[in-house]
Amino acid sequence: MLAKAARNALRKHARLPSRLRLDAKREAPHLFCRAATATATVPLPASRDDSDIIVLFDQPNVAQWAASSSSTGLFGHPVLTSPSAFNALPTLLSGARIARESREELFKVVKNLDRLSDLLCGVIDLAELIRNAHPDKAWVRSADEVYEQLCEFMNVLNTHVGLYEVLHMQRDRFVSLSTEILLLGRQFLNETATARAPAVIKPEELQGLKDMGMGARLRLQAQMIMRAAPAEEPRRKVYMAANASSPEQVEVLEKLLRARGELARLVGKSSFAHMTLGDKMAKSPENVQRFLDALLDHTRPYARSALRTLSVRKQAHLHTPPYPTIQLGQDYYCPPEPPAPPVALPPLTLGTVFMGISLRLADVTPGEVVDEDSGVLGKPSGAAHYTVRCSRRVDDDDYDKAAMQTSRVFEAAHRRQFSGQEGTFQLPVVVLLCEFARPTVGRGPTVLEWHEVMTLFHEMGHAMHSMIGRTEYQNVSGTRCATDFVELPSILMEHFLNSPAVLSLFDPNGSLYIRQTGNHHEDPCRSIDTHTQILLASLDQIYHSPAVLDSQFNSTTALAKLYEMRGLIPYVPGTSWQTQFGHLFGYGATYYSYLFDRAIASRVWRKLFSLDPLNRETGERFKREVLRHGGGKDPWNMVSTLLDSPDLRAGDAEAMEKVGKWRIEDDVSLSGRH
Repeated sequence: MLAKAARNALRKHARLPSRLRLDAKREAPHLFCRAATATATVPLPASRDDSDIIVLFDQPNVAQWAASSSSTGLFGHPVLTSPSAFNALPTLLSGARIARESREELFKVVKNLDRLSDLLCGVIDLAELIRNAHPDKAWVRSADEVYEQLCEFMNVLNTHVGLYEVLHMQRDRFVSLSTEILLLGRQFLNETATARAPAVIKPEELQGLKDMGMGARLRLQAQMIMRAAPAEEPRRKVYMAANASSPEQVEVLEKLLRARGELARLVGKSSFAHMTLGDKMAKSPENVQRFLDALLDHTRPYARSALRTLSVRKQAHLHTPPYPTIQLGQDYYCPPEPPAPPVALPPLTLGTVFMGISLRLADVTPGEVVDEDSGVLGKPSGAAHYTVRCSRRVDDDDYDKAAMQTSRVFEAAHRRQFSGQEGTFQLPVVVLLCEFARPTVGRGPTVLEWHEVMTLFHEMGHAMHSMIGRTEYQNVSGTRCATDFVELPSILMEHFLNSPAVLSLFDPNGSLYIRQTGNHHEDPCRSIDTHTQILLASLDQIYHSPAVLDSQFNSTTALAKLYEMRGLIPYVPGTSWQTQFGHLFGYGATYYSYLFDRAIASRVWRKLFSLDPLNRETGERFKREVLRHGGGKDPWNMVSTLLDSPDLRAGDAEAMEKVGKWRIEDDVSLSGRH
């Protein structure tokens, strides 16, 4: 259990919407409330709660902003008032232990293990947030130290002979490999951000390229050339420079892949993919391949058609013989279009967007999320999603001193509770990390671009999953579920965000009359992007297969072979862009998950919500059947019940293949959002 908790704690949950209506004071239609017509929606004026949200986020110098700077210690922990205090936490927690002196105490071991895991993960997750978000470098340094120290401690604890006796003889090697993988992973991620060798381009090669100004040239020169330079040669040079790797970068990646393979062999698995997928929806790499094959068969005709369109454009542009190969010019002949809403909207201030999400400010603590039936759900703090504290049932905790020894100070601050029908639960704390500018008197409220609204809603979907969860153990609360299930709520909420009926909720005055107009900004090249994502998922499976332990394994050769066998756009010799595939670390052997959840979310949207997205009964059903269970229930059971598809319940190869046959080309999620 701690092994799984460690993996979940160290995984950075990242990435969709939420128009969960969480209070009943506003009579206007809201996401999971009363029905709206399929063609048009006329909203009513905002409630007092919604107006309060607008004031909180859009008007500067209000009391709520000042309240957030209270020096009571981070997240209510009175000891966390300085970086040095944070460094002391590992010492407080490393002495925590489970006693097993009596038969009665052994019966309590599962609950106490989860309680211990909750405390350790509470510090690790907090450190992960601080090292990524805190503006003070001293705090960042202390968080880095605490994070590394406790990760190693977790690796040791996960192989404690009293818990994992099967690893008794291999414990040191397991800890060593786990630590090596962590360090190699961080080095690999740092290498992905390393600047590549410059492309030498002559000024005359850029004739016809529109001048975007010095600032834009410095920031976007490579992207600008790939998308807008009429001549093919400068685009070729930029592509080669951007997708080349040094031998050292390739070596770091291959060391990481080998270490993962060795770790899997150490615990009796044939590959890292087999070890990782055992507790996922896919269950095995063979089942993943069934899904990817089915999805590829469905996607390939659309991608080929789109590619033919690009080839015709290239032929007309360069006056070549019919159907020239598209190898380097995809962005030029089909440039990415900025995401846009399906209907025209007024400026979306930050307060208006949060009003659409419908949080209600609690009287006791600003920013708490409240459910009309269950009361306080949790606390969002702000577009990456961080779970600082998970929910778990606590009324049946064992407080016997002999059974479990912990830091009383830390656990006391951790233990804010609320009561529900199923028992008493620990109040979750969730942070949404955003980079939005604060409103000012001179500039006024912060107005968001559409892609920022999409990102905020995506992350809010994860936050709602974490806050609505009501599970016995924190280890399976909210987003601490299978990696190939975690994106379903957030991707589904992107569908809601693109519904005109839901967009009408962004109107505080009730003056908009939004009529369904169909999709806006339909991307003709989306199927090519989907095809590319399928290839990336296939490459991830290859890189975590038994092949990596072969002395002749070469990651670049494997990449070229995959493109030769299954690619539409030919591999370019001399490139090795796999060193830029940063998700190989965080999503090793599970990169297929985003495609998988896109397929399921599209199916759920079409079957349950598309005709009546504001129907309260259907929304409550999704909340009841999916969101509240987190990882505490078999996700295949949840999906099969939700979709009324008993044939999915087994979660076998046939079920994976069936999901692969569901179309995802018409969904609204942005390619590559993770």
